Amino acid sequence: MIQMLPLLQAAAQPKGGGSMTLLFILLIIVIFYFFMIRPQQKKQKQVEEFRKGLQKGDKVTTIGGIHGKIVDVKENTFVIEIANDVRIEIEQAAISIDDNQLKNAEKAKKE
Repeated sequence: MIQMLPLLQAAAQPKGGGSMTLLFILLIIVIFYFFMIRPQQKKQKQVEEFRKGLQKGDKVTTIGGIHGKIVDVKENTFVIEIANDVRIEIEQAAISIDDNQLKNAEKAKKE
């Protein structure tokens, strides 16, 4: 009797239940894409464009919290002045971006 239990359970499952499960999984993937992945890709593109648009004289903040002014722009790095005659070279990716900076950069492009 105990050995027949798995057979009875398999026979009791409705036909076509697998297609509903597959449809549900696809729906979850689509929701994740439109609400999580796509907005993140869009923001990353904006951040990348913002960093490429930085130029000499712009005031920036690093991800470490250091405030300074860009005095030289190189291919992948910036030289920033953090005090009188105190300069450090940092990677472009080390520039911290907040939403206000992105909005200001977008407004400047539109004008």
